[in-house]
This record gives sequence, C-alpha cells and structure tokens, in this order.
Amino acid sequence: MKQKSRPYETWFLYFILYSVIGWVYEVFLEVVVYQWGYSDRGVLHGPYCPVYGVGALAFLLCFHRLMAQKEPRWLRLLKPLIIFLGCMAVATGIELVTSYLLEWLTGSWPWQTYVDYGMNFQGRIALSPSVRFGLGGVFFLFVLQPLFQRMVSALSPTVRTWVFRVILCLFLLDCAFTWLPLVF
Repeated sequence: MKQKSRPYETWFLYFILYSVIGWVYEVFLEVVVYQWGYSDRGVLHGPYCPVYGVGALAFLLCFHRLMAQKEPRWLRLLKPLIIFLGCMAVATGIELVTSYLLEWLTGSWPWQTYVDYGMNFQGRIALSPSVRFGLGGVFFLFVLQPLFQRMVSALSPTVRTWVFRVILCLFLLDCAFTWLPLVF
C-alpha cells in the first residue's frame, strides 16, 4: 500500500532540524565564543531551541517564492541582500514577540538581555544579533535548506512517517514535562 506524502511531517522535521541547529549554535556561542561555560540554552529539556525552528519556517514561508524564482541577472545579484534584510527583519520580530510571550508565561525570557549591546530595544532585541540572524538566514536558505530538503525527501514515506511520529511524541512529552509544572 503506497502512502501519501504528508507535508506537515516534512515541515515538522524541518522545524526540529533547525531547532537543534539553533541549540547547537547557542551552545557554541556560550561555550566557545563567549567562554561562559555550558548551560541549557533552550526553554525545553531537549537539545533544541524552538524559536529557531519557528524562524526557519517563517523564512521558508516568507521567501520560498523568491528563492524558487528564475530571476534576471540584476535580481540574482540583489537576491542575497533582499534575503539578508528580510531574514533580519523576520527573525528580529520573532525574537521580540517571543520575549514578550515568554515573559508573560514564565516571568522572564531565557536569553541574556541585550542591554549592553549598542542599538537595542528594551534589552530584548539589538542590531548585532539581528545582523547575525540575517546572515544565518542567507546561509539557511541558500545552503542548509536545499541540503535538508534532499535529505528529508530521500526518506521513504513510511520511514518519514515513523521518524515524524517518534520525534513528535518525544517533543510533546518534553513540552508537557516543561510547561505543565508551570501551569499547575
């Protein structure tokens, strides 16, 4: 029996892949670049930062047409700049909204404040991380996403469904163990 393709499975797997990459990036910055030592960088117990997964899906939704478009030469030269600025704006907006949401839910937001950064807003967002988000978005859309797209599409529908189910169950359990104690 042939199984139909389920786009939500693919999108969820992208979400998880980018959430894990975000967690690795955060830990790398903390341990190697800033030399603060290790601490769990996510809001959940697992090795992922869901805000990066949300950002990646937002980039895909916002820029998939531009990325897929066969462009004239002038647009080919401008496309990376357009993607950079767009990713910068989208990711900064997500970070700002997430900081308010987490502060409302938990009393704080889990990343360091940006009060010591030049050009910041309420210590929630700042120019320097926004530039990194823009650069990361360019890397993501031009390099990582084509690789992940090939990787996920190489899975048979049956394997993709099982991987989706197992990871979704683990993720939902993590959410339950993290958030239910805060509610009750």
